[in-house]
Amino acid sequence: MNIIGQKIKKLREQKGITQETMALQLDVTQSNYGRLEKDDRRLNVVKLLKIARILDVNIAYLFNEVATAGSTGNDDHFNHANKEVYDILVDSLRAEIQHLKEEINFLRVIVKS
Repeated sequence: MNIIGQKIKKLREQKGITQETMALQLDVTQSNYGRLEKDDRRLNVVKLLKIARILDVNIAYLFNEVATAGSTGNDDHFNHANKEVYDILVDSLRAEIQHLKEEINFLRVIVKS
Protein backbone atom coordinates (compact mmCIF):
# COMPACT_ATOMS: atom_id res chain seq x y z
CA MET A 1 0.00 0.00 0.00
CA ASN A 2 1.58 3.28 -1.09
CA ILE A 3 -0.98 5.84 0.01
CA ILE A 4 1.15 8.90 0.55
CA GLY A 5 3.32 8.39 -2.53
CA GLN A 6 0.22 8.02 -4.70
CA LYS A 7 -1.28 11.18 -3.21
CA ILE A 8 1.93 13.10 -3.89
CA LYS A 9 2.10 11.85 -7.48
CA LYS A 10 -1.54 12.74 -8.11
CA LEU A 11 -1.07 16.27 -6.72
CA ARG A 12 2.17 16.77 -8.64
CA GLU A 13 0.55 15.72 -11.91
CA GLN A 14 -2.54 17.87 -11.26
CA LYS A 15 -0.28 20.89 -10.79
CA GLY A 16 1.73 20.08 -13.91
CA ILE A 17 4.99 19.65 -12.01
CA THR A 18 7.50 17.16 -13.40
CA GLN A 19 9.48 14.67 -11.37
CA GLU A 20 12.60 16.50 -12.52
CA THR A 21 11.34 19.76 -11.03
CA MET A 22 10.43 18.07 -7.76
CA ALA A 23 13.82 16.35 -7.63
CA LEU A 24 15.63 19.62 -8.24
CA GLN A 25 13.74 21.37 -5.46
CA LEU A 26 14.32 18.45 -3.07
CA ASP A 27 18.00 18.25 -4.02
CA VAL A 28 17.78 14.60 -5.11
CA THR A 29 18.10 12.89 -8.47
CA GLN A 30 15.02 12.33 -10.61
CA SER A 31 15.31 8.57 -10.16
CA ASN A 32 15.50 8.97 -6.37
CA TYR A 33 12.43 11.20 -6.45
CA GLY A 34 10.58 8.65 -8.58
CA ARG A 35 11.33 6.02 -5.98
CA LEU A 36 9.87 8.29 -3.28
CA GLU A 37 6.54 8.27 -5.10
CA LYS A 38 6.63 4.50 -5.58
CA ASP A 39 7.85 3.57 -2.10
CA ASP A 40 6.63 6.01 0.53
CA ARG A 41 8.70 4.23 3.19
CA ARG A 42 11.59 6.25 1.78
CA LEU A 43 9.89 9.50 2.81
CA ASN A 44 10.98 11.25 5.95
CA VAL A 45 9.45 14.16 7.79
CA VAL A 46 11.79 16.72 6.24
CA LYS A 47 11.04 15.52 2.71
CA LEU A 48 7.31 15.43 3.42
CA LEU A 49 7.41 19.02 4.65
CA LYS A 50 9.36 20.14 1.57
CA ILE A 51 7.00 18.27 -0.76
CA ALA A 52 3.97 19.84 0.92
CA ARG A 53 5.54 23.27 0.47
CA ILE A 54 6.38 22.63 -3.20
CA LEU A 55 2.87 21.34 -3.89
CA ASP A 56 1.43 24.25 -1.90
CA VAL A 57 -0.67 22.05 0.40
CA ASN A 58 -0.88 21.60 4.13
CA ILE A 59 1.06 18.49 5.12
CA ALA A 60 -2.13 17.14 6.72
CA TYR A 61 -3.67 17.10 3.23
CA LEU A 62 -1.17 14.42 2.21
CA PHE A 63 -2.65 12.22 4.92
CA ASN A 64 -6.32 13.03 4.25
CA GLU A 65 -6.60 10.29 1.64
CA VAL A 66 -5.72 7.84 4.38
CA ALA A 67 -8.73 8.99 6.39
CA THR A 68 -10.94 9.07 3.30
CA ALA A 69 -9.89 5.59 2.24
CA GLY A 70 -10.69 4.28 5.68
CA SER A 71 -14.01 6.08 6.05
CA THR A 72 -15.85 3.52 3.94
CA GLY A 73 -16.97 1.75 7.08
CA ASN A 74 -14.07 -0.67 7.13
CA ASP A 75 -12.35 0.23 10.40
CA ASP A 76 -9.67 -2.44 9.92
CA HIS A 77 -8.58 -0.79 6.65
CA PHE A 78 -8.55 2.63 8.31
CA ASN A 79 -6.51 1.41 11.27
CA HIS A 80 -4.07 -0.42 8.98
CA ALA A 81 -3.59 2.68 6.82
CA ASN A 82 -3.05 4.91 9.85
CA LYS A 83 -0.60 2.42 11.32
CA GLU A 84 1.30 2.35 8.03
CA VAL A 85 1.62 6.15 8.02
CA TYR A 86 2.65 6.14 11.67
CA ASP A 87 5.24 3.42 11.07
CA ILE A 88 6.71 5.33 8.11
CA LEU A 89 7.11 8.48 10.20
CA VAL A 90 8.55 6.63 13.18
CA ASP A 91 11.05 4.74 11.02
CA SER A 92 12.06 7.97 9.32
CA LEU A 93 12.63 9.74 12.61
CA ARG A 94 14.58 6.81 14.03
CA ALA A 95 16.85 6.79 10.98
CA GLU A 96 17.36 10.54 11.28
CA ILE A 97 18.22 10.22 14.98
CA GLN A 98 20.71 7.46 14.23
CA HIS A 99 22.31 9.56 11.50
CA LEU A 100 22.62 12.53 13.88
CA LYS A 101 24.16 10.32 16.59
CA GLU A 102 26.75 9.11 14.09
CA GLU A 103 27.53 12.69 13.08
CA ILE A 104 27.93 13.72 16.72
CA ASN A 105 30.31 10.83 17.38
CA PHE A 106 32.31 11.72 14.28
CA LEU A 107 32.54 15.36 15.33
CA ARG A 108 33.63 14.34 18.83
CA VAL A 109 36.51 12.37 17.33
CA ILE A 110 37.54 15.36 15.22
CA VAL A 111 37.38 17.75 18.16
CA LYS A 112 39.51 15.42 20.30
CA SER A 113 42.19 15.23 17.60
